[in-house]
Amino acid sequence: MSEQRIQQEIRIACSTGDTRLFRNNTGTLKDQHGRPVQFGLCKGSADLIGWKRVTVTPEMVGSTVEVILSIEVKAQSGRLRPEQQQWLDAVQAAGGIAGVARSVSDA
Repeated sequence: MSEQRIQQEIRIACSTGDTRLFRNNTGTLKDQHGRPVQFGLCKGSADLIGWKRVTVTPEMVGSTVEVILSIEVKAQSGRLRPEQQQWLDAVQAAGGIAGVARSVSDA
């Protein structure tokens, strides 16, 4: 199965209830004047970005907060580039949920 198909299936299956995922395209294209324009969050940022609503502990008076959710989608033989691993590590270090998924069940 292609990465694009896996991404679509994960995004649809996991964007329910308190979780939302969005496709994050990254890259560079030239504008009408030939100048490069970058798009997406940043180089290495994950394919799917979103949030998961979480009810916090009682000492925080039962508030709810959204926690960043970042999923790098890979086909079965796909490998992470160093900048992709750095992104996942940074999201996890900041308290977010991040990882690699090769299927809906991985996500």
